[in-house]
Amino acid sequence: MKIIIIEDELKAAKSLAAMIEKLRPNAEIIAQLQSVDSTIAYLSEHEQPDLIFMDVQLSDGLCFEIFKVIKIHCPIIFCTAFGEYAMDAIKANGIDYLLKPFSKEQLEEAFLKVEGFKTFFQRNTQPDMSVFLKMMGMDEGKKNFLVFRSNKYTTVPTDQIAYFYIKNELVTIVTFQSQEYTLDQTMEQVQSSVSSKQFYRLNRQYLINFSAVKEVEHYFARKLFVKLSISTPEKLLIGKEKTTTFLQWLEGGR
Repeated sequence: MKIIIIEDELKAAKSLAAMIEKLRPNAEIIAQLQSVDSTIAYLSEHEQPDLIFMDVQLSDGLCFEIFKVIKIHCPIIFCTAFGEYAMDAIKANGIDYLLKPFSKEQLEEAFLKVEGFKTFFQRNTQPDMSVFLKMMGMDEGKKNFLVFRSNKYTTVPTDQIAYFYIKNELVTIVTFQSQEYTLDQTMEQVQSSVSSKQFYRLNRQYLINFSAVKEVEHYFARKLFVKLSISTPEKLLIGKEKTTTFLQWLEGGR
């Protein structure tokens, strides 16, 4: 397996290369690149590898600028400290999206996913795309959110999030333990990155977890009053135009 690492932090590139060599000793790292321009130049002159590990924020811009110039056919594993680019990564041959710092075990899972795809398409000339999407994890949604608080980065598992809501014009995570974290993302970005079976957009302000729903009551004017297992700053009401889709989501959610 021929591999290219595209990473502007030399220490991170060196660490990744060492992990790759331990997990896949037969793999060959044929190039280590640091910028959008150097990657475009290299791929314009050389045959594409079997796999690329790519950081999102490079020394001269976002990696997605590369795809505007070069058509990349091989799978890509994105390695980044920023969670908000996951949907862009999926559209750009992204097989996996590893948030820094990631473990050797997470890297191994990414390798197994790449190898699983290769076997899948070798055996299936007309593959069942529902199986493919499950392999991609796209039906599962994002597993964690990277947050910054008290001058530290940490991750919040998506399953521990009771709801997202807009507070002071910023999207805020509220966990089942009533802890709050602010996200540097729009509600639309958050909604697109989580499983639609697990989370439902009640209105412009709230996105709730299926597991947080305690009970639902009929309210005035044919609205529904949704009570969660933890408190919310205001009543969660669903207008009559959304009651049918909401109840269908409750029936088919997680």
